Amino acid sequence: MASVKKNIAVAGCGYWGKNLVRNFAEIGALAAVCDNNPDLANAMSVQHNVPVLTWDAVLADPAIAGVAIAAPAALHYTLAKQAMLAGKDVFVEKPLSLDVNEAQELCQLADKHGRILMVGHLLQYHAAFLKLKDMVASGDLGRLNYIYSNRLNLGKIRREEDILWSFAPHDLSMILALAGQEPEQVHAHGTYTLHNSIADATITHMEFASGLNAHVFVSWLHPFKEQKLVVVGEKGMAVFDDGQAWPNKLTLYRHAIQWNGDVPVPEKADGEAVELVVSEPLRGECQHFADCIDSRKQARTDGREGLRVLKVLDRASKALKAERPVVKAVENAHPGVMVHESAYVDQPSTIGAGTKIWHFSHVLPNTVIGKNCVIGQNCVLGPDVSVGNTCKIQNNVSLYKGVVLEDGVFCGPSCVFTNVNNPRAEIERKSEYRQTLVKRGATIGANATIVCGHTLGEYCFIAAGAVVAGDVPAFALMAGVPAKRIGWMSHAGAKLGADLVCPLSGDKYQEKDGVLTLVEQGKKDVIHG
Repeated sequence: MASVKKNIAVAGCGYWGKNLVRNFAEIGALAAVCDNNPDLANAMSVQHNVPVLTWDAVLADPAIAGVAIAAPAALHYTLAKQAMLAGKDVFVEKPLSLDVNEAQELCQLADKHGRILMVGHLLQYHAAFLKLKDMVASGDLGRLNYIYSNRLNLGKIRREEDILWSFAPHDLSMILALAGQEPEQVHAHGTYTLHNSIADATITHMEFASGLNAHVFVSWLHPFKEQKLVVVGEKGMAVFDDGQAWPNKLTLYRHAIQWNGDVPVPEKADGEAVELVVSEPLRGECQHFADCIDSRKQARTDGREGLRVLKVLDRASKALKAERPVVKAVENAHPGVMVHESAYVDQPSTIGAGTKIWHFSHVLPNTVIGKNCVIGQNCVLGPDVSVGNTCKIQNNVSLYKGVVLEDGVFCGPSCVFTNVNNPRAEIERKSEYRQTLVKRGATIGANATIVCGHTLGEYCFIAAGAVVAGDVPAFALMAGVPAKRIGWMSHAGAKLGADLVCPLSGDKYQEKDGVLTLVEQGKKDVIHG
């Protein structure tokens, strides 16, 4: 193995990221780890003797040449873009993005800035598939007629994406590599057992200009694990069965079809085990990324390859959505709005262009949401709730009747709003609902509770876990149970010192009678919108 510089940071140390950390460490390439969960990051840091860095620190460190991103798929585009603009080479786990246009932009950025952009399609680094690819290229199997793959298991069941996006990318990557072209036709069918809008099993069928046909069957509701790729050619057939031990992972069948008049007659042959060099695919993938950084050669699974896979996923996903007309109707009712297929939007409701509503969220009737908002996972809004423009509602937040958010409000994960002071399950108190007004630019931290009937002033900042039981002045920094003012915050979200000057923007403030006002604007504008 060639010597490798210790110049790669791994962003994401969780379920799969820990494997990347281990392999980059074992080839001597790991420079740092980064994760929002400090416990995970610190454990990897101690185990592999590398520092824990924030994402901003990773981007700013000139010694770090490459980053491997193992974050949730929804973050792939943003993190990869930031890394390439910071001058880093990028390895990103599949899929490259959740959006074809975003993936195209990443490829263009890589070309423009001369960056390595590599996608984690792991099986293209498996010794069995590499051998199979060589056999196809050399003509051992003759003209390819049909390819099919099964990727089946009981779990891992997800709620942020369906089985197509979770299981199929690796198989699509292999099939496209063997076909050497993109399909002309893509059809897909899904079954919905555990959730009425998240497919538990899908079959994706592809038709190629060469006459090749292929299908991918994936399921997380299968009684046993199966990972099998079957390639059928004119001269022979090959089976890549990753569930077998190494001596039997790749088997060649020199079957043939003879014609007896107009009747095709199969001639069967015994399977021949194809000899392989035992190796860990992930090790080879990590080594390939490190080598590409040093050599500046294009990665085997580069951004363009990831984009081709994403295009097929997108076409298959659209075919699945065509089976769920209710989702299509919601998107048509709100042009320019992204509504995830697992979300529900009741009518009548008003949603501004550019707003995104993510997994398992529910917008109830007579709710008004402004432009360019982000509604996270598992949120409930309404009925009769008003949300301004450019608001961000993080995961697990419920906005009940009586809650009004002005523009630019940030609601942290699992923060709580109430709308009645003395609820009883057996007593209806809808006539006693009290309004909560959150004014422009306010921030509410994770797990904070806002007792109803109060006003949160402009650009105030409610600390995580605080319980607000009264009105909050503009710019106030509130913390504790019950929450008390412990300082002041600027428009830019920076805590103000004794001089009341924002360290980010240079804005100067003045306090009088418990009220903070802006008296002089700094030279640096950090407020957008």
